[in-house]
Amino acid sequence: MTAVLDRSAPEVTPTPPPEATRRRRPLWWSKWALSGLLATTAVLYLWNLSASGFANTFYAAAAQAGSQSWRAWFFGSLDAANFITVDKPPASLWVTGLSMRIFGVNSWAALAPQALMGVAAVGLLYATMRRTFSDPKQGTAAGLIAGAVLAFTPAAALMFRFNNPDALLVLLMTAAGYCLVRAIATNSGRWLALVGVALGFAFLTKMMQGLLVLPAFGLAYLVFADNGWGKRILHLVGATVALIVSAGWFVVVTIVVPESSRPYIGGSSDNSFMDLVLGYNGLGRISGDAGNGPGGGGSFGGSTGLDRLFSSEMGNEISWLLPAALLVVVFAAYVGVRSVNQLGNVTGRMNRVEGGAVFAWGGWLLVTALVFSFMSGTIHPYYTVALAPAVGALVGIGAVLAWRRRDHWDGRLMMAGMIGLAAWWSIVLLNRNSWGPEWCRWAIGVVALASVAALLIGSTLGMRKLVAAALIAGSLAGFGGTAAFSIATAAESHGGSNPNAVSTSIGGGMGGGFGGPGAGGPGGAPGQGTNGQGTNGQGTNGQGTNGQGTDGRGQGGRGGPGEDISSNAELVALLKSAGTTWSAATNGSQSASGIELATGTSVMAIGGWSGDPAPTLDEFKAYVAEGKIGYYLGGTGGGPGGNSEISEWVAENFTATTVGGTTIYKLT
Repeated sequence: MTAVLDRSAPEVTPTPPPEATRRRRPLWWSKWALSGLLATTAVLYLWNLSASGFANTFYAAAAQAGSQSWRAWFFGSLDAANFITVDKPPASLWVTGLSMRIFGVNSWAALAPQALMGVAAVGLLYATMRRTFSDPKQGTAAGLIAGAVLAFTPAAALMFRFNNPDALLVLLMTAAGYCLVRAIATNSGRWLALVGVALGFAFLTKMMQGLLVLPAFGLAYLVFADNGWGKRILHLVGATVALIVSAGWFVVVTIVVPESSRPYIGGSSDNSFMDLVLGYNGLGRISGDAGNGPGGGGSFGGSTGLDRLFSSEMGNEISWLLPAALLVVVFAAYVGVRSVNQLGNVTGRMNRVEGGAVFAWGGWLLVTALVFSFMSGTIHPYYTVALAPAVGALVGIGAVLAWRRRDHWDGRLMMAGMIGLAAWWSIVLLNRNSWGPEWCRWAIGVVALASVAALLIGSTLGMRKLVAAALIAGSLAGFGGTAAFSIATAAESHGGSNPNAVSTSIGGGMGGGFGGPGAGGPGGAPGQGTNGQGTNGQGTNGQGTNGQGTDGRGQGGRGGPGEDISSNAELVALLKSAGTTWSAATNGSQSASGIELATGTSVMAIGGWSGDPAPTLDEFKAYVAEGKIGYYLGGTGGGPGGNSEISEWVAENFTATTVGGTTIYKLT
């Protein structure tokens, strides 16, 4: 409430007057430091990117379809003939579809856009911190710290090298955070409207998840802007309209366009976009009543509760600096209260822009973390990448706030607390996973303890060089665990629908999920991993076990049902020459996606991703009668999609043949 109670008094800039006159002039070294950060991030995300192949073949096949058909590109169809869409909005596929249209259907065209989004997100977070602090030194320091934390969060190193929608989601949410800081600093309705636009397109990327930051952002502007309550409310109304328009236009299109002229909305039960919003990808994900999809609700994220983000794979991917970020929220609230009431020395006092930033990023972290901790529907560990910008921003802000008060006991304790928490939790995670040399854990602990001691003693005795050295060494100790884990994560290949971070002793890693790379047959019965140590879903001929283990900690997934027929040259040639609207029909989107990538043809995904009622048996019979489907590739192990009535009807009315070891039915 800094801005509300302290508007009458002029803001006290917590730096000497000469620094305040250089509010926006960049430091001579800041450009070099930023360039180094962005270059390092680019190397981390782009190096050996093609090792993961097409990564998630489900989205890669949809991008391929978009490169072949503008209608498929617009709606986010899985196939160029526009039978069914993927189970998410199409915004991320607009990017990868264009990439494949320009650069061809290959691994780099599918994955490089996400890596570049990661670099852009790091740059935007840096720019946001620069705008948050009026002192260019403090802004640059906070920006570099925040950007580095984001870049070297394992969930970020995973998802910015992967073709799920989460990369674009994080970029858009970070852009909204940047626009919000600009809006608060300038009391601008136009910048606030851009917040609405960014979050509107975040909705078109991953629906409700993109709006989790909305309460904190709206309240931050309402409380910390300085242009009168009437104008602030009017600006919030304008931003709401901008959000509704930027998110709603696509919804309107799906309603206005007749069902016969567009693909079936994958994931919905009634072929409507709003059913997808409110059910499978919306409230059902939170309550568990819907949105469970393949694998069952919550099976990938562990048990619900406040410790979910610190345990198992979620902890591996996001929690390294989470304790330090939570400490920053508490310390910033303490500094904010002192600023409002002007208690004691005003050194380190927060102004309204800084207060608004803390409120926004802290609200982002707390609201999203609570939703992830208690949602009962399907949740994957990689969802936690949405927390990475907030963790980075808060760590950067906390470092600056503590440094301002380095001559006071509370600032010294805060710096020591951040170093100690980061190092301690890194050691816990490394020990829990038995990951890395044991001496590294000892080194982190020893360096952190020595740094904290030197920091407290040096600050008391006025030994500035000792304090600076202690801060550098302690920061490296606290940051070392997450950096090493992120580099190792980026060095491994990943595939399937449930990718996880680097392999560890508690659960494999690499995350094949459903239909990971190398999954060969149309099925393979799932098996149970021991103590969560399931295999990574890359089993031969789709026989990988599901690795879900006991308590949801398995890192694998089903080896099936992804249908990779690229090695079956005879079948590939046959489907390429089919000459029908759909070269084949098969059970489920994962099987269809593998066939599409291997043949470059459209494949009808019966049942979509999670058993959608499309097509019905009568509709399928009509397609066959019209000669639109060349072959049927099925069986009974087709994964979460499929339709048993269609399988039985095909088996009863057509003759099975074997092509290169694969059983098919010719339907024409």
